[in-house]
Amino acid sequence: MLNINEIRKQFPVLDQQVYGKPLVYLDNAATTQKPLCVIERERDYYLHENCNIHRGVHYLSQKATEAYEHARQTVADFIHAKEAKEIIFTRGTTESLNLLATSFEHLLPPLRGGQGGVNTDSQPIVLVTAMEHHSNLVPWQQMVQRHQGKLLVVPMDDHGVLDLEQYEKLLKEGPKVVSIAHISNVLGTINPVKEMVKMAHQYDIPVVIDGAQSIAHYSIDVQDLDCDFFVFSGHKMYAPMGIGGLYGKAEWLEKLPPYQFGGEMVDTVSFEKTTFNVLPYKFEAGTPNVGAALGLETAIQFMQSLDRKEVEEHENQLLQSAIEQLSEIDGIRFIGEAEQRSGLVSFIIKGVHPYDLGTLIDKMGVAVRTGHHCAEPVMTRFGIPGTVRASFALYNTLEEVEIFVKAVKKAAMMLR
Repeated sequence: MLNINEIRKQFPVLDQQVYGKPLVYLDNAATTQKPLCVIERERDYYLHENCNIHRGVHYLSQKATEAYEHARQTVADFIHAKEAKEIIFTRGTTESLNLLATSFEHLLPPLRGGQGGVNTDSQPIVLVTAMEHHSNLVPWQQMVQRHQGKLLVVPMDDHGVLDLEQYEKLLKEGPKVVSIAHISNVLGTINPVKEMVKMAHQYDIPVVIDGAQSIAHYSIDVQDLDCDFFVFSGHKMYAPMGIGGLYGKAEWLEKLPPYQFGGEMVDTVSFEKTTFNVLPYKFEAGTPNVGAALGLETAIQFMQSLDRKEVEEHENQLLQSAIEQLSEIDGIRFIGEAEQRSGLVSFIIKGVHPYDLGTLIDKMGVAVRTGHHCAEPVMTRFGIPGTVRASFALYNTLEEVEIFVKAVKKAAMMLR
């Protein structure tokens, strides 16, 4: 079994007090804490290897380039991509999704008469779900609005489960792309993405999977999922902030035009014409965050040093314990009660505003997230202003869950 006490020693940030109480950190869906090995790897890069990559013949540039490309191969192996060139380093999930939305838009026919004109061809359609994070909603929304298209939305039921019958009906309307969350950051719902990819492919529609909330909790095999794109953020999987990735099938990445322009992503440049670099470099303009990429690689190695099945069982035990204990509170309402769920619990308590509850819990040393969690349409769907969300990671303990629940009970009593 996992030795949680030994694991926690690798996360010094957890060993502190806030407001005179031991810190209980339950905001892991927003960002995870970083183990010492990740912090030290990034520091070591700046101490001994710092250099711009791909552009120099001298020792440091060659060393940094080799380390960076090794990190790319590590990411590819981690999610079972076919080739390393199918991995694009980005700042995270948000940039990856903006990259895709922008590149897909460039494949659309131009509007007649420019912006505000008329699209003489079929209007673009993008299909998302009712539980998307703003990062997997707004870029697609803006793209279709600029081209007078439509954003279709797969509905969900009161438990936070998608309606797959409606999904198939919407697929028949011919979207250019489907973009869906693997796990909802509000509801914890684990969507049946493999089945949804298979259904979309029957209509020759490419599928993007937002893996921001799944990659830290489950083993990902993009070839088994058969998704066309998979996006994720490093900071939600024990890696530094400002690094993440976009996986794309090579045939799709070859087809899509670049997202940004500048150095490194070019092949030849003249005043008359520019040709672009090969994969993956045509999507990586400018100087990358090399240190963070090496930190991401180290975070992956840290995760792989643990038994992933034991981590999954431990985190599920934390979730089930939290649900069981919170259920004893009068007036509690869970937001998201899918049978297949992971990683977090969201709730409100009758007569208590989530912000007030979260503020009092914080004073007791417990860090949770309150608000709409960058998913306002989800709040609208459930008719609430926001939720309190506790989200778990491999370093959390059952004792911390008990402290959290006691804090919720005490705060709710004070606010009623």
